[in-house]
Amino acid sequence: MSTKFLLRADEIREIAPGHGACYASDHITVDGQKVGFMYREEPDNDVDSGWRFLSGNESQEYLDDSKNLQIYDVNTIANYDQGIVALLSAPCGSAFARTASGEFVVDDQPHDDDV
Repeated sequence: MSTKFLLRADEIREIAPGHGACYASDHITVDGQKVGFMYREEPDNDVDSGWRFLSGNESQEYLDDSKNLQIYDVNTIANYDQGIVALLSAPCGSAFARTASGEFVVDDQPHDDDV
C-alpha cells in the first residue's frame, strides 16, 4: 500500500529551495498536522541538512517505527508549514517548539550535540 500524502507532487512550490534533505513525521506529510517541534543535528551525510520535523504529538512507539518517518527535501516540508522557513538558517544544535499561539520559540531540550 502506498502512502497518501496530503500534498501532491505538482502542488509543491519553491518556498525554501536549496536547504537539503531532512526527516519528517507522517503526522505532517500524511495527516496534515503543523510542525510542532523542529531541531537541527549534525547532518548524516552531504545531502542531509540535519533538520528533523515533528508534529510534537508523536509517541515514542510511533517514532520507533521507521515507517512513520521519511526523508524529504526541506522545501517539501516548507510547503506543508511555511512557519519553519524563517528558522532554517539556525545552526546545528538548535531546537524550536511551537507555542499554543502558533509562534516558534527556542527550545532547550537536550540533543545529541549536548550529551
